[in-house]
Amino acid sequence: MKLYRNLALAVIQGLEEILAGNRYADKVVEKLLRQDPRWGSRDRRFVAETIYDIVRWKRLFAYKSGEEIWPLFAAWLTWKNIPFPAWSELTGLEEQKIRERLNAPGKPRAIAQSIPDWLDEIGEKALGDKWSHELNALNEEAPVTIRCNKLKIVPKELAKILQQEGIETKILEGHPDGLSLIKRSNIFRTAAFQEGLFEVQDAGSQEIAPFCKPEAGMRIIDACAGAGGKTLHLAALTKNKGRIIALDTEEWKLQELKKRARRAGISTIETRTITDKKVIKRLEDQADVLLLDVPCSGLGVLRRNPDAKWKLTPEVIEKTIHLQQQILMDYAGMTKSGGTMVYATCSILPQENEAQVQWFLNQNSEFKLMEEKHLLPSSGTDGFYMARLKRD
Repeated sequence: MKLYRNLALAVIQGLEEILAGNRYADKVVEKLLRQDPRWGSRDRRFVAETIYDIVRWKRLFAYKSGEEIWPLFAAWLTWKNIPFPAWSELTGLEEQKIRERLNAPGKPRAIAQSIPDWLDEIGEKALGDKWSHELNALNEEAPVTIRCNKLKIVPKELAKILQQEGIETKILEGHPDGLSLIKRSNIFRTAAFQEGLFEVQDAGSQEIAPFCKPEAGMRIIDACAGAGGKTLHLAALTKNKGRIIALDTEEWKLQELKKRARRAGISTIETRTITDKKVIKRLEDQADVLLLDVPCSGLGVLRRNPDAKWKLTPEVIEKTIHLQQQILMDYAGMTKSGGTMVYATCSILPQENEAQVQWFLNQNSEFKLMEEKHLLPSSGTDGFYMARLKRD
């Protein structure tokens, strides 16, 4: 492939902001892709995919050479079998020596799989022999999957419309609302997206709303709604009938949810910002279904957010576990008698998942565990956990 210097410099700029500036990769890439309107789809794909490759494999690429940005880029070129261009920034970097480092046998798993040592230790302790298998999956590039808005269209019809816009998709087996893109494309520019016919949502994430067993006419509270991907799915499953209250501590996320709901043609969602405990208190004993999609380490979605593994620390995970427990205790009372509470994370660590549910049940005898489900990255989706509890 021909390497264009302006695109390589954009990659370097992005890596400096992510790795040295500690900014979030998705935000940096989003900004870069708006940087030059002359870039075509191939240019944009090169910038985005190269940045994510290098962020994902940073530790392997830095093996015995340090973490300076240009040597990391040189390691990526070697990994991709792309000849070094005659650029001054690559002077003194020898492809053969880099290749020998990358292919050197006997590297520790944490280096070969490009993760911090502490994370490798935690993962092995939590998952045992499964950990290596899951690490392989977490280092794969995630597919682009979308959820059809069945309030407006069914998946087969959506696939035909997207095909007319030049985007090929396939039906997601086992996911009745899902389609997967055959080739990565900027689907946000499509008329189908602007008309609210679909949302981008991982296949695993699409399982959480049905797991809640929502029915038309129910009062549902999505208490950690964020920008509302699962809220919108709940509204579609209830056929836009009933009442869904979306809560979050971040007002800007709820504003984004409102925009998405309008685009999707949904009228049953009400948003409330959690400014203090009174907001929660006013909703006691009101929810037929309470969804707690709690903040977590995000280890189940590392294939989409590879920069997260460089930002996480054991202390962050410990604080997150305490926050999860606090949310469980403070929010569970919104479930009415006979109602359902669903606890969900995008983590694969037992200490954030089944251990948290058991901790909660030990202190709240009026709740009973009805069902729990693990989705591991090796199954082809992002990693998720969900547990459905019933209140007496």
